Amino acid sequence: MANKKNITLSVPRDLYDRMKKHPEVKWSQAAREGIIQKLTHMEGFAKKPHLYESLPTEVRKGIDEISGLTKEDWKKHHGKTKELEWKRAKSWTQAY
Repeated sequence: MANKKNITLSVPRDLYDRMKKHPEVKWSQAAREGIIQKLTHMEGFAKKPHLYESLPTEVRKGIDEISGLTKEDWKKHHGKTKELEWKRAKSWTQAY
């Protein structure tokens, strides 16, 4: 255990209660696997900047616009997008 470090993980009470129902699971190992999966995903994406460059200019512009939004601005943007999508879908069903 010389090269290992300890971390403390907090979970909501309801999640903890559910975990306790499965003593056969090594939860430390499950957490390690989840961390590895997340890092692999993030590092894999970060190493592929050409994916971003291959997107159409309009899509890159949209990504750039929303990437700098605050949480409140993001909620407003998401709400507006959701509303527009709902209207678009509704117009399709009314057309037939």
